[in-house]
Amino acid sequence: MKLFNFVKSSFKTLTKFELILWLCSVAASMASIFVSGSGGIFSAIASVIGATCLIFAAKGNVISQVLSIIFAIMYTIVSFTFRYWGEMITYACMTLPMAVWSLITWLKNPYNESEVKVNVISCRETIFMFILTAFVTLIFYFVLAILNTPNLAMSTISITTSFLACYLVARRSEYYALAYAANDIVLISLWIMASAENPSYIPMIICFVMFLINDIYGFINWRKMKFLQM
Repeated sequence: MKLFNFVKSSFKTLTKFELILWLCSVAASMASIFVSGSGGIFSAIASVIGATCLIFAAKGNVISQVLSIIFAIMYTIVSFTFRYWGEMITYACMTLPMAVWSLITWLKNPYNESEVKVNVISCRETIFMFILTAFVTLIFYFVLAILNTPNLAMSTISITTSFLACYLVARRSEYYALAYAANDIVLISLWIMASAENPSYIPMIICFVMFLINDIYGFINWRKMKFLQM
């Protein structure tokens, strides 16, 4: 009951624009089922959860991290079905555990009941972040190459942008949204190629197009949040 009330109160915090953006994202995901056929239902559901996650992430609401965990599990399954090992391994071994980390850090650093405290990352930590990202990317590249991952170059770039985004989410930086926007562009390209072979993956294209729009809005809103929290 407490969880239901929290979700209900979270939706009440959405502005009219945010509610319209969320509804459009959900409608686009549902409509994609008719394009892709019944095989795309699971992908469409994952898309709806992901879109809901992003609209609350844009608000700095901790419920977004709970939804992020659920989406990571579902996206891992979808990636497995197409043998996108890069996406599957990234979400199962990196995005999922980092979403759990983010949930913990967001719970520990609230600004108020519905908003996390925006953090400022130092130059020293930024350098460390990029070095760590390069190290993670290199390791995953060789793993994906061994697994004969389809579209290896794009999958490797996806790992780079995904890790940056996950790190920045956990560190509560507004730049997480820009990293995710870059990742969205990569994933749109990957799923276009997948859908050319199997139309049931069309919902994932629509999913990440909507994600891109949400992430752009997320960056704008977090900049506003940062200003108001100062």
